[in-house]
Amino acid sequence: MKKKIAIAMGGYSSEYRISINSGNIVYKNLDSELYEPYRVHILQSEWFVIADDDTPYPINKSNFTVTINDQLISFDCVFNTIHGTPGENGLLQAYLDLVGIPQTSCGYYQAALTFNKRDLISVLKPYGVKTAVNYFLNKDEEINTSEIVNKVGLPCFVKANRAGSSFGITKVKLEEELIPAAKTAFTEDNEAIIESFLDGTEVSVGVITYKGEILALPVTEIVSENEFFDYEAKYLGKSQEITPARISEEDTQKVQEIAKMIYKKLKMSGYTRSEFIFHNGEPHFIEMNTTPGLSQASILPQQAEKAGISLTELFGSAIEAAIKS
Repeated sequence: MKKKIAIAMGGYSSEYRISINSGNIVYKNLDSELYEPYRVHILQSEWFVIADDDTPYPINKSNFTVTINDQLISFDCVFNTIHGTPGENGLLQAYLDLVGIPQTSCGYYQAALTFNKRDLISVLKPYGVKTAVNYFLNKDEEINTSEIVNKVGLPCFVKANRAGSSFGITKVKLEEELIPAAKTAFTEDNEAIIESFLDGTEVSVGVITYKGEILALPVTEIVSENEFFDYEAKYLGKSQEITPARISEEDTQKVQEIAKMIYKKLKMSGYTRSEFIFHNGEPHFIEMNTTPGLSQASILPQQAEKAGISLTELFGSAIEAAIKS
């Protein structure tokens, strides 16, 4: 009998449309002989399954079931493609854990930790993971621009602490730009992180559990036409994503081993994609995505293809691993 798979997409954040794209890619590429997929839109106003004729059927939030044509449908697994809240920050994972439905991303604690850039950096430093120099700022706190510049220098990056897809991020070159940049970050979150500028090659490393093994995928080099890998570069074609990256075999192995070590130390599951910048010859960790994009423009599917893993194999392995865990 085919397993009924709910593909959770949408979410409550600025990344809603990116998530819809990812979810539809999963929907189209699941093995139809093994799985019966359902597109589940998770919105702040409502949760519903959308049928092929675009008819919405509401999800019963008490047990995550849906009734379609008088048939009650329970799901064997949730394929989580939600970027941002509630799918990447642990809320959906915790809910599904309560109702007893396996899901394809990491656990709720790991999701909450990795979604919080400040907390994640603090946890990883004892393991020797190099990062930018950083400064933490909360909304409504007084912004001491000279103190910030003295610590992180210029240029620097001001980021929303809990946001993805480069929403709420500004590259700051002058001290007087810090306060407007902080206001931009605070449109996405009430916490900000300010990081020193790292000059060097930016790379992205996918790490997945595939057929029971933790696997680091081929490394992608990111070359942005803009000043950094912002939303336009990520999703509107203003970047080159070169896989495998144009770095030495030694550097490739080094950054892959660090990404795998982080995955293991944090007891991750599902897919992760970690970003690094080679600064002064050493990989410096930037952030980790635990529900990385799966659309045509996304990095992780490109890496899987270079590793000889089709989308159907990639998605199926995640479902089977979730069900067995």
